Amino acid sequence: MVARCGQDSVDKYTLTSLLRCYCNAGRPDDADDVFQRMSERGWVDEHVLTTLAVAFSKWGKVDGAFELLGRMEALGMRLSEKTVSVLVHGFTKQGRIDKAMDMFAKMVSYGFVVDLPMYSVLIEGLCQHKDIAKAMELFEKLKGSGVAPDVRLLKKVIEAICREGDFAIVGPFIKENAEFLKSGSVVLLYNVVLEGLVYRDEVEAAYELLCSMLSSGHGGNSDVAIGAHILHIIEDAKPNSDSFNIVVCGLCKVKKLDLALTLTKDMISLGFKGKILMFNDLIHELCNVDRLDEGYVIFNQMKDLGLVPSEFTYNSLFYGICRKKDPKAALDLLREMRTNGHSPWIKNCTEMVQQLCFSGRITEALQFLDGMLQIGFLPDIVTYSAAMNGMCKTGEVNNALGLFRDISCKHYLPDVVAHNILINGFRKSSKLDEAQKIMEEMLEKGLFPSIVTYNLMIDVCCKAGRIEKAIAYLDKMVHEEKQPTVITYTSLIGGFCSAGRADEAIKLWCEMREKGCAPNNIAYTAFVSGLCKCGRIETAVAYFEEMVAKGFELDTFSLLYLINLLISNGHSTKGCELLKEVLRKDTYGNNLKLVGLINTAIVELSKDERTSSDILKFVEKGLVSSSQSLPNKDGGE
Repeated sequence: MVARCGQDSVDKYTLTSLLRCYCNAGRPDDADDVFQRMSERGWVDEHVLTTLAVAFSKWGKVDGAFELLGRMEALGMRLSEKTVSVLVHGFTKQGRIDKAMDMFAKMVSYGFVVDLPMYSVLIEGLCQHKDIAKAMELFEKLKGSGVAPDVRLLKKVIEAICREGDFAIVGPFIKENAEFLKSGSVVLLYNVVLEGLVYRDEVEAAYELLCSMLSSGHGGNSDVAIGAHILHIIEDAKPNSDSFNIVVCGLCKVKKLDLALTLTKDMISLGFKGKILMFNDLIHELCNVDRLDEGYVIFNQMKDLGLVPSEFTYNSLFYGICRKKDPKAALDLLREMRTNGHSPWIKNCTEMVQQLCFSGRITEALQFLDGMLQIGFLPDIVTYSAAMNGMCKTGEVNNALGLFRDISCKHYLPDVVAHNILINGFRKSSKLDEAQKIMEEMLEKGLFPSIVTYNLMIDVCCKAGRIEKAIAYLDKMVHEEKQPTVITYTSLIGGFCSAGRADEAIKLWCEMREKGCAPNNIAYTAFVSGLCKCGRIETAVAYFEEMVAKGFELDTFSLLYLINLLISNGHSTKGCELLKEVLRKDTYGNNLKLVGLINTAIVELSKDERTSSDILKFVEKGLVSSSQSLPNKDGGE
């Protein structure tokens, strides 16, 4: 703030100069303080108000500037051209186009000269607000006042027209205003039309327009049907490099790659280099659809034209190579990238490494990771984890452990996810002790087990018959305020049932429901199957019926297992009913294990007078597989 000491000695000239300095320096609070002091002394004149109004507009305080303008008019002061002009700009910038037009009308009423920049600001503002009619009206006023539009303004108007899809008036507009263009610059307007067509997904129409532009000059001006539009093509509308870039990028967008390749070839034959963005789009889309060889051709062409590939260019090719699972080609490209100062997108490395492992090409995956290190690129923990995951899924858990040890010593401290991958690998291999060791290592490193970690450990304990250990993990999980999930409960319920502890399984099921954890299809299947194994047939049937009522289904094996238990425990009618449903759906196919269970059920049901006739009907209708047959009178098949 301005010091007030000795204010009587401060004259009007000093305060006016100070006000101007604060306005130029962008210090609104200090400027306002000086203005208030000048107001108190009656030293506010036209110059002071104009200075402050202009500053307010620049600071975005357009309403404040407008208020000052009203004050000037009330005092009978003449507004300056600059004051009104900055308000037009300010209101337009804020999107208050009606206010801006009011200021424009004031400019005209004061007789101020309205130049091209002022017209351009308003016309562009109207275009941004999609008021094309008013924009065109003002554009005609511009020409009527003797002001010649420049290429920039013409492009803005055409862009607005195209974005609204009103291509019918584009041709006449270009034709009427061609006189304002320098020779060779008309293509700039047609490029805007090309962009407009691509923007509205009329890429084929853009291609047709480009072809018509290529043909211009062989017959003068003409009206040409472009898609659903009629466009006027001026003789001087020869395309430039940008024209090709726009259309090729559009063709890539709609996956018309053959046409894009042809157009690129035509562009090069005409002596145009094109832009790197166009080549990037083309290479990226080719690699996306496994046309890597053609991607390399375009890559080499752009280098021959003197264009320097960007990091995006290289990574698009690298992506294509990774999709093909070609580690040698990937390393070759990585060397070139390293030489040119570019880095690979590690997610592509991650995907390829995992896919190589899934395909059993573990040695190649490890060689690729080593190759990356030799070149100077350090794979991240996600990539290493992907490799470990791929190994575990193909049963190579010892290789995964070896990689885990290697990265622990050389590069990274494996995170929780990496530990979980190994624990899961050992879980699938039924190696509880090894999984337990990884869990202990994790804790020693100061890592906190996640819900996934606990779920995996609980599951592996249950499968190993170590139910008490699983319960201990559950207690630890709850103690750490990690909410058990349906996966947690499903593993434990299955474990209790496998241990013959059906009552505890039922109790845990009820606890799960009480805590708001809704069972899913897998949970119901595990519970019903587990109850069957425990011989709790009636309870199993009750939960099976509840399961069906909720829209869930048992898998065919579990259902056939339940059916056979029902039959063997004297519930032939219910068993027959369920079996008929299985036979109707024919979900067993040629699975010998399932067919065997069906045969067993059929044989038993055929012995029961209550169900034998129903089964016979299925055989007669051909609904039972030919591999299934009823016993003969001698008891044989």
